[in-house]
Amino acid sequence: MAHIYMHFDFADEENAQQARHKLDVWKQAFRLDKKLQYKLDRPHQDAREETTDAGNEPSTKKPKSKATSGNRQEADTAAASGSNGAGNISLLVRLYFSSHEKLSEQRWIDRIPTEEPFKGASPKILRQNDPGFDEALKQFADLN
Repeated sequence: MAHIYMHFDFADEENAQQARHKLDVWKQAFRLDKKLQYKLDRPHQDAREETTDAGNEPSTKKPKSKATSGNRQEADTAAASGSNGAGNISLLVRLYFSSHEKLSEQRWIDRIPTEEPFKGASPKILRQNDPGFDEALKQFADLN
């Protein structure tokens, strides 16, 4: 049994959420609980958390200084821009079919990239012997 990873880059949050919803529907309708798994990667969320952490450092002299309020305003601006859906969102889909389910596996590999929310997301299919497979495996393990 080999994993196959499909990597999609969405331009906005709305399309990524539509794709996530479609995957959830398929998992439930076709009973693909362990066979189809996915994880979202939002790179702008990590930067926003770092900015927020930097803005919330306690000041030793005054409770509110101009520098601290300036950092909070920057953090609020970053949070507002992040909630608008700006930035690329990666969706990593893992297909895990057993060796006797090759036909089902191939049908899902053919179907997913041709469906509406996935079409414009530059699909990339990574099989076990392809370059970049180990990176996708590590990325999938690292995401929550």
